[in-house]
Parts: sequence; structure tokens; C-alpha cells
Amino acid sequence: MTETLQFHPTPDAGVGELGSVLKATLPLLSQLLEAVPARVVVIDVDERFVWANHEFFKFTGLHPKQVLGQPIGRIIGDAAYADYGAVRSRLASGQTVAWEGWTELAGAGRRYMREHLVPVDVQGGVPQATVVMSLDLTELKRRDAELSAKVTELQASEALKSSIFDHAMAALVSTDRTGHIVEFNPAAAAMFGLARAEALGRSVSDVMIPARLRAAHEAGMARVSAGGEQRIIGKRVEMQAQRADGNEFPVEMVLWRTDVAGQAFYTASLFDLSERQTAQGEIERQREALRQSEKLTAMGSLLAGVAHELNNPLSIVMGRASLLAEKMSGDPRAADAQRIHEAAERCGRIVRTFLNMARSRPANRSEVALNDLATAAVDMLGYVLRSHGIAVTLDLLPGLPPVKADADQIGQIVLNLIVNAQQALGARDNGRRLTVSTGVAPMTDGDRRRTPRVWMRVRDNGPGIDPELRDRIFEPFFTTKSEGVGTGLGLAVSRSIARDHGGELNIQDEGGDGACFCLQMPVSGEPEASETEPVPLPATDECSARVLVVDDETEIAELIGEMLSGAGYEVMTAESGAVALAMLAEARFDAIVSDLHMPDIDGAQLWREVKAQHPSLARRMLFVTGDTLSPIARQFLQEARCDSLNKPFSKPELLARVTALLQP
Repeated sequence: MTETLQFHPTPDAGVGELGSVLKATLPLLSQLLEAVPARVVVIDVDERFVWANHEFFKFTGLHPKQVLGQPIGRIIGDAAYADYGAVRSRLASGQTVAWEGWTELAGAGRRYMREHLVPVDVQGGVPQATVVMSLDLTELKRRDAELSAKVTELQASEALKSSIFDHAMAALVSTDRTGHIVEFNPAAAAMFGLARAEALGRSVSDVMIPARLRAAHEAGMARVSAGGEQRIIGKRVEMQAQRADGNEFPVEMVLWRTDVAGQAFYTASLFDLSERQTAQGEIERQREALRQSEKLTAMGSLLAGVAHELNNPLSIVMGRASLLAEKMSGDPRAADAQRIHEAAERCGRIVRTFLNMARSRPANRSEVALNDLATAAVDMLGYVLRSHGIAVTLDLLPGLPPVKADADQIGQIVLNLIVNAQQALGARDNGRRLTVSTGVAPMTDGDRRRTPRVWMRVRDNGPGIDPELRDRIFEPFFTTKSEGVGTGLGLAVSRSIARDHGGELNIQDEGGDGACFCLQMPVSGEPEASETEPVPLPATDECSARVLVVDDETEIAELIGEMLSGAGYEVMTAESGAVALAMLAEARFDAIVSDLHMPDIDGAQLWREVKAQHPSLARRMLFVTGDTLSPIARQFLQEARCDSLNKPFSKPELLARVTALLQP
């Protein structure tokens, strides 16, 4: 017996006299002991085997001759015999002993035994024999241990699965074959806004399926229960689900079946796709905005190229109209020439606005007249506005102070506001009106702004903007326009530009129909020049200098020459850079007016040759160009530190630049 030895109390003795009965039934008792499934042996007072049943010999595999008369220690082994020390004294006193536990048996190894030892034939207080009845419970004990281990393992597994189920980020919902919920993890409770206790036992259709989809869901459940096709088992499916508050939302679901004790259960793993779809929508909007931006860039480059090609003929039209008006001074037809000049000048402003919009350059802040930007924007969009039946009113404050800003960026704001108004007015059948006005914002005693501000308002009489949307119209990618019309970036970018300049762009509520956007900018401190104030011409007695005009466009060269000659300058023309260099070698000139782009020797190369051969003259070169987009041209002009004149130009502008060029 080992340390796991367990003693059991001896059963109470029976009531009655058995002596005579046992003697009479010894053959029957012997047969009975042979039939019991336990091993029974009888040991004499010297602890030798005197009798054993068939079950004992079967267990040990020994012959009766090998057992009877042998000491028990020789048969059961020294280890098991040593364990009898714990019961020997009790047996000697006539006590019955019952025990069970692990012991080491010779020939059988480690076994779990249950034994009853009964002392018999007590003479003088000493038993003359002991009957031992043994049951081998080893396999039962081992199975019990295995079962206990499996139960423990199952409990641990169930605890692990329960922990995973409860802490899973995905919503897990299990139902029986009838579609009633049997498990509802915390993630599901959070997703659907319903406590687990409220969900258990309810139909999954009532808990998470929108009412409009329940019939189809229940039909699918009925088909599967009847052994039909399982269309969605094991597949990722996107579908609409419903929260406890009735709101629908998109989910991705994976459904699988589990059979337990002959019953089918269905478990759904659900992921909320709301944020993913929102993000995908945002990415798609950004992609569309990028595509629109690329289209606008390509269109801008195309328009810039067209505008550049228009510069030369516009310069000729403007210049010739101006000269014609001078020659016909006093003639009634001079007014016609002046109208031609004004129309060409307007075309020039439109072309210049196109070029400024397409120009890619660092921000360059200078004094900018909001009135000029408004006029240029209306001129450029004039055809679109007229073709849409929009009456435009310019209510511009004369003498409006200039603002310190990047003219291209602020011009972009003005154009965007006018285009938005034109698109909004498309919803009105007739009587479409657009007003662009400017003014100075009054300063108040409690105004924290230390710089006076000017403002520009763009107002239309369209459908206006819903009050609940006014806080969102400046958000990036938010638009109230129909699909394909707007990108949702115009107002957001415009407000960003305004704030970057220290200004603000807001929507104002002035009553009445339509919408009114107001741009406010800090003034630069200098009054704006009058729009009608002409550029002064140089005095005639100061125009005796000799000027070389270089341009491969003969008509442009002749036009510039005629403008300068009319102002008293002595002019010579060259049709190329090579001819100009040859003329410089033969004659003296006080200034050079040159085209920047020419086929053989361009303006930049001409300047380098002049700098090398006539250093003082290199500082008195004026370059006439229509290519304001070229970064190479801008880089050269910065390097040479020479003045430039953009096409198309007027005679006063040309004469003013040449006069400045000849100043000592």
C-alpha cells in the first residue's frame, strides 16, 4: 500500500447464528467464492496462502502449485508485502480491515486495489486465518483520471472560448435552427445597441434585420432548415443590418453552422462597415477631385497656350487702334478706333487673367486693386454670364484702397464666387441678377482689428443656401451641386486663401432671395489709383534717344517703332537677334526693346552678347513677351534684372517703360 492508502470502516456484523449453517454449506460457499468477480484468498496464521479462487490465479497467471503454501510476500512482491505493516497489527487483534489505494504488485506493476481483510477462526484472541477479498480498480481509476483531465481540459477550453467570444472585436451572434438567439457577445450588444439579456431568446430577424429584408431572411432560414441550398454559409456577405433604434447600417457577415448533440446552431460574425464605407467614399471623392484637378490643369495649359498665341495679334490690334485714334483726332471716326482699342484691351485683360490662373509660381504679394480683379473676372466670364441670361451689376467704390495680396490667388477667389453664383442662378427661370460690389468696412470702438479692411460682396438672387448647410459649405469636398458639376473644393480653398492673407470669407444674410458671399481683406495703407487715370506720357523734349527694336514678328516691330517714333525717339528695327548684333557693331543705341523668344538668337542670348560687348547697354534692355508661364523666362529676367512688358500692351505702357529705362 502507498501513501494514497484509504481505509474504510468495517461494516457492522450481521445478526443471527451462522456457525452451523456455514458448516453445512461449505461446498456452496466454495462455489460462491469461485463465482464472485473479486479475487479471494485465505492466508493462515503464518501468512501463507492456503486457498485462492480461480479469479486470483487468472489475475496472477500462476498455477495453484506455485501459490499454495507460499508466503504472501513471495507472491505479491516485497513492495506490496511491506505495505501490510500498516494493517498487520489490526488483523492480529481480530479487526476487519478495508482499504483502497495504489500498490506495486509483483508481475502486475502499479495497480489500484480495493481489499477487505477478514480475520477468521479466532482462538484465544488470535485469528488462525485471514480471508482477503480484492478488486482491481486500476482501469476504472485510470479512466476516471482521464475523464477528470478531459473535463478540466474542456472547462479550460470552454473558458478560453468564452473569453474569446466575450472579448472579440467582431459582433458574434449564435442562433438555434429556428433562428432564435442563444448567444450575443458584448461587441454585438454595442453594435446593435441592445443588452445581451434583451437579445437572448428573440428572433434574429426582430433584433438585427431591417423590416424590408425580413421576409427574404426568413425564407432563406426555412430553405436551409428544410435541407435546401446553403447559399451564404462560409462566405463573406455585405448586407444591411438594423440597430435597436431603427437605424440601418452596412455590415460584413460570415455565417457558419455548428452541430452539437444532433442540433444545428448558426453563428454569424459581423463587422460594421460604416466607417469603411465612409472612408471609401472620401477616397473616391478625393480621386474624383484629383481627376477634376488634372482636367483643369490640362485645360488651363491649353487655354494658356491659346492665350499666348493671341498676344501678338492683340498687341497689333490694340496698338494700331491707338495710333489710328491719334491720327484721326478730331475726326468722328476716331471714336470708332477708340472703341476698337477698348475692345482689344478688354480681350487683353481676359487673356492676362487666363495666364495668371494657369501660372505656376510662388506666391508674390503686392498691392492689388480689388476693383481691377472684379472687372477682369466679369470680363473673362462675360460670355458665360450673358449666355445664361444673367444681368451683372458692378457697384465698385471709386478710390478703394489696395490690399497686400497675391493677385492670382485673390483673383481665383473672385472667379470662384462668380462661377458659383452663375451655377446657382441656373435654378431660376428668369430675372437672374448678379451684383459685385466693393467698399470699406467701418471700424468700431470695440473692433480688435488694427488694420482697416475692404470688402467685396458677390450676391445673386438664386435659391440661396439652406440655413442648416451654411456651416458646412466651406468644408472640403462638401458640395450642394449636382454630381459632375462641382468638386466641393472651391469655397474651402477660397476661404483658406483669404485667411492666409489675413482676411476672411463668409456667407452673409442680408434678407431677400439668393446668397451673398463677402470677402474681407486688410488694406495696404495706400489709396487705389483711379481706374480712369491715364498713364502719363513722357515729355517730348526728353525723347531724343536712339532705340533699337528687335522682333521676328515684323508687324510687332513696326508697331513698336511707330509708337516710339511718334513720341520723338529715333528708332531702328531688326528682324532677328543676329541682325541686331550686326547693327550694334555699326551704330550707337541708347536702349534696346527686344522680343524674348526669337528663332535664331533669342532675347536671353542677345542680352548675354550685349553684356559682353556693350556692358552699359545691357542695363537698358526692355523685353517684350507674351510667355509669362515659362519658368525659364522668369528665371532669365530675374538673372538679368531687366524690365519686361507683357503683351498685349498699350502705347502709354510702352512709353512709360522706355522712359524709365533711359533714366540715368
